[in-house]
Amino acid sequence: MKELHKIAQENNVTILNEIGLDPGIDHLLAMECFDEVRRNGGKILSFTSYCGGLPAPECSENPLRYKFSWSPKGVFLGALSSAQFRKNGQLMKIPEGELMEHIVPIDYFPGFNLEGFPNRDSLQYAALYGITEAHTVFRGTLRYKGCGSVFQAFLKLGLLDRSPHPCLHPQGPEISWKHFLCNILGQIDPNIFLDMFKSLIFDKLGRDEIRLRAIEDLGLLSEDAIEKRMTPIDTITNYLHKRLSYDSAERDIVILRHEVEIQWPDLKKECRSISLVCYGEPNGYSAMAKTVGYPTGIAAKMIVDGEIQQKGMIVPLTPDIYSPLLNRLKREGIIAVERSKTVE
Repeated sequence: MKELHKIAQENNVTILNEIGLDPGIDHLLAMECFDEVRRNGGKILSFTSYCGGLPAPECSENPLRYKFSWSPKGVFLGALSSAQFRKNGQLMKIPEGELMEHIVPIDYFPGFNLEGFPNRDSLQYAALYGITEAHTVFRGTLRYKGCGSVFQAFLKLGLLDRSPHPCLHPQGPEISWKHFLCNILGQIDPNIFLDMFKSLIFDKLGRDEIRLRAIEDLGLLSEDAIEKRMTPIDTITNYLHKRLSYDSAERDIVILRHEVEIQWPDLKKECRSISLVCYGEPNGYSAMAKTVGYPTGIAAKMIVDGEIQQKGMIVPLTPDIYSPLLNRLKREGIIAVERSKTVE
């Protein structure tokens, strides 16, 4: 997208990117905080941000503790990606496929029972935010506790492989989940007794009973025929999307949290939290729809009305964009709450 910047400028065109939820609202709230701190002579020592779109607690009772409000494949690709961030001055790099080994409990909102893991490349935002000297720059993804363990189970079983698998060719013979997993595990006889089959899966999952129960409860040990989509990841995401979609009467929740450590000219330190929690409406707009759709729609109208004068490929990091956007989001009920405490 950056390669189009000069062409857009030359043609007097404004293309505003990263203006949904994450990235999007997270940028607006972060930059509002950073600019206020800098105007008053302070500096940013640390920035930690987590965001997640989840089923509301009363709708989370399934083995994955998750439902899909956006691209299912995107959810899994995010969990497979590499990541890098800075923590306490140290550069941290996590190779592709190992994110789920770096899950940590999140206690910001203890009533939600959350966990989190790194979200791709956090360091690209250090320069954009003007916080290159911060000792910690971290962006992460939120899930309910236990979700990451099931993701690891999918990985161990090869269900997130992106390579075509001969058993999953759409024109090939019908195959069940049990038969497919037998194939992956190298079990020649797909008619193996269920108890023996479960024992093989149990061993493959590191003898983790919770993971085994999740795989079974999701129907992945069944004789049900697979809707084949060529690759394991496309097949499993298609299956789970149908199984774990929202009913019209269910609601989702979006949780966004920034933790900012600030040092002021008198050397006093402040820890400021910025929290946004938004619920969807049963039989109405989802939280994901609101927190992605409203900022996108407001920004589009600002461009059409000439409020945004910058040309080229831009992101919403300047006051002329983030201030009116945040004010108009408040009118739609998208309101963040700030809290602050002095750090000794």
